[in-house]
Amino acid sequence: MSVNDWIGHDELNDSCVRMRLGADAAELHGSLCGFLAGGGKIGRQSLLAVLQLDGEGVQPGAQDQALLERLVKQCEAELDDPELGFEPLLPADDRPLPERAEALVDWCRGFLGGFGLAGTDAHASLSDEAKEILRDLGSIAGAELDFGEEGDDEDALIEVHEFVRVGAMLLFAECAGGRGKTGSDRIH
Repeated sequence: MSVNDWIGHDELNDSCVRMRLGADAAELHGSLCGFLAGGGKIGRQSLLAVLQLDGEGVQPGAQDQALLERLVKQCEAELDDPELGFEPLLPADDRPLPERAEALVDWCRGFLGGFGLAGTDAHASLSDEAKEILRDLGSIAGAELDFGEEGDDEDALIEVHEFVRVGAMLLFAECAGGRGKTGSDRIH
């Protein structure tokens, strides 16, 4: 799957609306990334069933099902990218700051839910660093946002975004990244 085929936030959000999910694009992407980072495998199961996001019982149409299958491949490739190119799927930078910040909170909420759903034995032996990342993601997911000086808020959002991005990759490397890799290939 080439970068040009990657799904964007708006495309995924439109699909979430069509499927009447109780999650938007950021939360769905976060849930999938958390599930994969926690060591979960989708296999032949329905992505929405695995993530417990069946919505209002609306079965995805062919177009949405194909998009979900592409999303799984995209997330797997991004999280396992040796160039550390993973990015949470969020609204574009030209969107209003509050929209982007709320999407990052939703992404973190989804990530934690997906990570928990993975339910692997690896969770019992998480490093102190991984436990701290999960605690911090929980703090972000539960944050009440208050906006002040836009320049300062923009800088803060960039900093939190980078923490989330790197944290997700570190959790993936610790819990799921060892599949088929040697120790020297893993993120430390």
